Amino acid sequence: MTGRRNRTEEDDVLDKELLEILACPETKEPVALASDELVARLNARIDKGELVNRGGEKVAERIEAALVRHDGKVAYPVRDGIPIMLVEEGIAL
Repeated sequence: MTGRRNRTEEDDVLDKELLEILACPETKEPVALASDELVARLNARIDKGELVNRGGEKVAERIEAALVRHDGKVAYPVRDGIPIMLVEEGIAL
């Protein structure tokens, strides 16, 4: 399938054990790996220059993955395998 990650690629993006202990820095809710579809939509908005993070800054760098807060309202970008778990770096969904 084009544009879909397989299970081993997901494992390479973020270690399972790390994912289990990460939580939203604002609400302390658990986070989960975003779907390929959501990452593609976010990257499309980044490419168009229309995505702004919660800190009010335009997101200029594409993301390889994202962690979505349990309530589905915020995503935290993952770049170079590192989750950026800062409130101001969160992306409102």
